[in-house]
This record gives sequence, structure tokens and C-alpha cells, in this order.
Amino acid sequence: MVPMIDPTPVAGPPARCHTVSIAGVDPSGGAGVLADVKAMSALGAYACGVIAALTAQNTRGVTGIAPVAPEFVRQQILTLLDDVRIDAVKIGMLGQAPVIGAVAEALAPANIPHIVLDPVMVAKSGDHLLERQAVGALREQLLPMATLITPNLPEAGVLLDQRPVETLKEMRRVAERLRAVMAPANGRWVLLKGGHLPGSEAIDLLHDGDRMIELSAPKVPTRNTHGTGCTLSSALAALLPQHDDVPAATRAAKDYVIQALRHADRLKVGGGHGPLHHFYRWW
Repeated sequence: MVPMIDPTPVAGPPARCHTVSIAGVDPSGGAGVLADVKAMSALGAYACGVIAALTAQNTRGVTGIAPVAPEFVRQQILTLLDDVRIDAVKIGMLGQAPVIGAVAEALAPANIPHIVLDPVMVAKSGDHLLERQAVGALREQLLPMATLITPNLPEAGVLLDQRPVETLKEMRRVAERLRAVMAPANGRWVLLKGGHLPGSEAIDLLHDGDRMIELSAPKVPTRNTHGTGCTLSSALAALLPQHDDVPAATRAAKDYVIQALRHADRLKVGGGHGPLHHFYRWW
């Protein structure tokens, strides 16, 4: 007798979230799209990448920047979205105002659940990665689209056209101002990173226009911090679809970055500010 076959589909593992980094390329792999893909992959997401700018850089500094044609950036995004479900986007280095416009235009009709904007402006080495005249385009076109923005204190000062803040009290006011620049809809968050403040603790503020959540952790004593901001924002993009709320995803992302920093000295990459250890759990 031929055995009966149950036609009921067997439940498989839950669908893996799909993410994309829209950012520049750092050939040393410590920041930009390459670092974003590492972080997203380490946190269980299927990571895609759209190249928005080219750089010649290593752990010591940036020696050159070459733009990518805005129309080609737009084509990359539209082609990807035409075929692959995307659950979260991380936006990093865009470099120029026309590229910012192309990204905004391509993403506007896509209705992607999570858009994490890391307003990359200056590299760890001090090199400028966003043209000064492009700051207005970033503020006007991408901030209202974002569900979460992750500026550090100098970036927040540039976005608000004010000096960088120097105290936790000032950070609270700046977080409120940044949230006001975003779209008024619910579910929009600011993660203001306070690592530039003096002291042994790194204090970040997570604000949604109502709650002001203080997230504090000891600063990690390592010079290998290249790509810390890129890693945090891409970790958030990977974890937001996997958590029930933004505070939980943010705490998980910060924990991942702290561990990647604590293990960074195990890597020996370059002679400057080396990268985080994105795969510390496996290597």
C-alpha cells in the first residue's frame, strides 16, 4: 500500500528580514556599506547594498571621494525594490544634494516599515563626507521620511545650525528640536548619541516626542572605533523588524555595538583607527 501523504504544508522557520544599506564604500571594510552588511548579517538579517558614493580610505584617513551619478543610485534602489521585499533601510553617506534627492524620490512610494537615517557628515579622521550645501537637502528631504535618526552631537549641531552641545541638559533640548524637524506622525524616533561628552559613560537619548529614554553604558577603552556609527545604525535596521518596539531594538543594537567594540582589539587591521569586530561571536 502506498502511504498517504499529508498535504498540509510543514511550517518552516520564520521569514528572515531583508535589509538594505544605502551608503558609501570604505575599501578597508570598517565603515560604509561593507561594515553595514557585516553588522546586519551578524544580527540575522539578509543584507543588500546600494552604493551611493565611492571613497578611497583606510584606517588612517580618506584620500579621495568620487560621487555616484544620482540617476544610477535611484536605479539601484528601484531595481532592488522591484524584486526583493525590504523590511528596513539604513541610509548613511550620500555625499551630495542630488544623491539625497534621488534616494528620497526612490524611497517615497515604497512604504518601507523602517528607515534608519545616519546623517554621516565627517569621518573619524576629520574628513568631510557630506558637502556643506547638501545639509539642507538632508534636513528637508530625508529627516521627514525617517522612522529613526541617529546623529552624534556634532552632526546634531550641523542639522540644527547650532554649536555642538556640551551637557546632558542641552542634549535633551536638542533631541526635542530634532524630533520636531521630523514628520509629526507617531512612531518617529531620535537617537541622539552622546559619546562626544566628557566622562567615562556614553549616554544616548532616545526620544519620540513624548518619552525621553536615557541609555547609558561605560565607554570602551579602544582606539579601534572606525565605523561605530555605521555599525549602530545598521544594527538598528536589522533589529527593528525583529523586535516589538523601538526601545527594545535600540537596547539590543547598543549591546551588540558594545560587544563589537570590546572585542575590536582582537583584530589587527591597519595602523590607524581599526574596525569593530562585527563577527566577535564566531571568530
